[in-house]
Amino acid sequence: MFTVFLGLGSNMGDKLGNLTSSYDVLESLGLNILEKSAIYESEPWGWLDQSSFLNQVLKVETNLSPESLVRVCKEAEKQVGRIDSFKWGPRVLDVDVIFYENMVVNKPECSIPHHLMHERRFVLEPLNEIAASAVHPVFGKTVSELLASCEDQGSVVRTDLS
Repeated sequence: MFTVFLGLGSNMGDKLGNLTSSYDVLESLGLNILEKSAIYESEPWGWLDQSSFLNQVLKVETNLSPESLVRVCKEAEKQVGRIDSFKWGPRVLDVDVIFYENMVVNKPECSIPHHLMHERRFVLEPLNEIAASAVHPVFGKTVSELLASCEDQGSVVRTDLS
């Protein structure tokens, strides 16, 4: 089994319901959820004229290859109701592979670790909560160090939602 961290985000419809629905969908597709961060509310990133997001990070176990895992994440997005939109646009659910063990994969269909994670406070805050000492396999820095040096000043606030 491989340990993987997934980033979840939603800013359309029942945002909390979209996140919580994804747990059952991901498990039905063969992932074993080990741990969940708190849910954070964040400003949009990239395209700013849209609703705030709810974000969360999951620690999961899987036997899937990185490429198969990305396909499963896309399937989970569809099952929860995502319809493809434009880059950085609003979405019912986004599921990104942040880390897959300490693996580095650079393929058009699969980029691990997530190529923008170190620039996104909405990824680093929840990831830091459950994996502060995990080391980025390219930069050689811990999640905690990446968060401390992150230049993204967007608002990311831990919520009491669950």
